[in-house]
Amino acid sequence: MLNKVLVDKFVSIVGSSNVLTDESDLLLYSYDATQLYKIPDLVVIVNNAEEVSKVIKFAKANNLNVYPRGSGTNLSGGSIPVDGGVVIELNRLNKILNIDVENRIAVVEPGVIAATLDAEVSKKGLFYPPDPGSIAVATIGGCVAEGAGGLRALKYGTTKDYIIGLEVVLPNGDILRTGSFSSLRGSPGFDLTHLFVGSEGTLGIITKIAVKLIYPAKSRKTFLVMYDSVGKAGIAVAKIIENKIIPSTMEFLDKITINAVEDFTKIGLPRDIEALLLIEVDGEPEDVETAAKILEEVCLSVGARSISIAKNDAERMKLMEARRAALPVLARLKPTTILEDATVPRSKVADMLERIHEIQDKYNLMIGSFGHAGDGNLHPTILVDRRNKEEMKKVDMAIKEIFDYCIELGGTLTGEHGIGIVKAPFMEKEFKKEGLSLFRDIKKTLDPENKLNPNKIVGAKEVHLEYI
Repeated sequence: MLNKVLVDKFVSIVGSSNVLTDESDLLLYSYDATQLYKIPDLVVIVNNAEEVSKVIKFAKANNLNVYPRGSGTNLSGGSIPVDGGVVIELNRLNKILNIDVENRIAVVEPGVIAATLDAEVSKKGLFYPPDPGSIAVATIGGCVAEGAGGLRALKYGTTKDYIIGLEVVLPNGDILRTGSFSSLRGSPGFDLTHLFVGSEGTLGIITKIAVKLIYPAKSRKTFLVMYDSVGKAGIAVAKIIENKIIPSTMEFLDKITINAVEDFTKIGLPRDIEALLLIEVDGEPEDVETAAKILEEVCLSVGARSISIAKNDAERMKLMEARRAALPVLARLKPTTILEDATVPRSKVADMLERIHEIQDKYNLMIGSFGHAGDGNLHPTILVDRRNKEEMKKVDMAIKEIFDYCIELGGTLTGEHGIGIVKAPFMEKEFKKEGLSLFRDIKKTLDPENKLNPNKIVGAKEVHLEYI
């Protein structure tokens, strides 16, 4: 808890109703979707970039850490106030400032919900493709900070592919504008815009975002493909791409996840299959028909038990919503849910899935796996009870083995969830000492006192937190 003089100064910047000090309020801002937590000293709710700047400058002058926060749906501990200090809550910055139809650009504040932006631009005949699993609650600012992916990433790319300009408050309180807010061509020189994309609030606080938009596809078909083995489903993913078919969506669910989803949604998924692929192709009508035919042939050639096609938009939406429900329904099975984010080359998806099942059996853990199989982005989800200390030791060993194998296959620690504190200990494994040193040099250049979201990504010290 900060002393009254400091609290009063924050009140003078944002108003008394926007400064939270009660223990119950602070608890709400102490955790993210990892379920790890640390109580902050104070929460400040801001309304514009100028207030963010003033808060940062005052915090800096008083040697206080600052932690930016949106909806808190991030899955790597990125917004947890690990070393005490001030949480800056950005959800009031929630305006869509402009939708430029002619130039296909939207300018938004960071608190705009991803689904809201997609819905608003669609009214004007445009399309914003990035769609994280938490699209209904995730903010655009959080998506940019975490480098979020989504179900459509295989064909359309991830958040970083659509960011053309940013307004950022730097760790010293200066307000910087990068890239362009009116043209799809960016500024010359170093690509400062994408330096901040995926930086998880460690280099600056994003207060305005310019995104490019595209036109939506005219036609689509959505397939549900059932397999009696995880390996066959993984092989099918690679074979589909080999046959020059790039689906807009190619999602994987294993047996544990399928049964959890069926328990919740009751949409008629068979409970005895080992894996399913949810695949959607889109584009010009004739191209969709051609792709659909090839896709069916490939899936059957790899041993699909059955293939069904959504008959209409209502059926399609049911399938998509069922996929988006994967994490929350798995979380109902055990008290503690630990969702990982291991990404491998798509040709190695089958290998990674089989190793996850071996690790599950080795440590006698329940691991439900799902994810964006088309670009190799898998989400092994470990379901445990944190009160069981022996089981949690097994979890730590299982996670290490998963990431060791992921890197061995030529993969990466994260495809969309960020590094935060959870994966910081594995960074050297992927980037080696030289790469990690460069990360730290960049951080030190912009934030020499390590006060903005400290000990994330390239943590200066090992962080140990409890589960809430």
